[in-house]
Amino acid sequence: MSKKLVSLFLALAFVFACVPVLAEGGITVTDMAGREVTLAGPAERVVVMMPADAEILYAIGAKDTIVGIGNNCATQPEIEAMPGIENQTVVDPMYTVNEETIRELNPQVIIMTMMYYSEDLVNSLTAAGMQVLVTNAQDLEGVYTDIALIGKVVGKEAGADALISEMKEKFADIAAKSASTGLKLYVDESPLQWGLWSAGKGTYFDDLAEICGLTNIFSDFEGHQSVSEEQVLERNPDIIVTMTMYYGEGELPDEEIKNRAGWENISAVKNGAVIYDPTNAVALPGPRLMEVADMLVEWITRLEAAEPAA
Repeated sequence: MSKKLVSLFLALAFVFACVPVLAEGGITVTDMAGREVTLAGPAERVVVMMPADAEILYAIGAKDTIVGIGNNCATQPEIEAMPGIENQTVVDPMYTVNEETIRELNPQVIIMTMMYYSEDLVNSLTAAGMQVLVTNAQDLEGVYTDIALIGKVVGKEAGADALISEMKEKFADIAAKSASTGLKLYVDESPLQWGLWSAGKGTYFDDLAEICGLTNIFSDFEGHQSVSEEQVLERNPDIIVTMTMYYGEGELPDEEIKNRAGWENISAVKNGAVIYDPTNAVALPGPRLMEVADMLVEWITRLEAAEPAA
């Protein structure tokens, strides 16, 4: 062998020796922000920032991996849905992420939604040796992707697959039994004083409306959009679902809607079909959307059995 070939062989050997090799059992996924996330093995210590992702961890049998949570995971509805979650360390007191607290918890992965995502925060956490998995479930397909990703990084793929199958079968069963009802749905995402927003096409509520035989009055809009009172009044929904949380003071969210000036003639208000869900499942793209679908079906049954509004 010539000296040139020997030199080339040694140079290549040096280069390959410096390239990290993923250990057997290693995990690589592409998260919902398009980032590649690599772990040496299933994560045993996880910080989870948002309730939907925490509920997924509970549902797939990975609740014991949680060592830290975001503030929203410790509300009363979430404590009831996930017993024991209140015992975990909150890493964003006053909704500001405390990186020092996260580092002290020494998680292998931090699961956050796009609401928390910033390049500086992710770069800082990864520089400290932690991986960040960004989730961004908007519609039902996004929820399934989210579940599969989380299942992969915590080594609970079988649990994730089972949950996805359960949800798909549930929704398929409802869709098979549901015909077009002619009833119209409006999703009220914020109280009037904050400016009205609603869920349009490409959201899980639009998917649920179709599954249950409802028409989303804002299905001609894309994603989550600002809407006007005039638009809601003109489209006259038969069912209103409020996603506003109640913090223990003032009117309940459904009462606030019923008492809005000029809304008394909306069909949903006249028929009492303004739905406030104190469990907050309506606001979470996760496994409890199955409960939300059941709730919609129940209300459809009530309205179809009742006398039409005068």
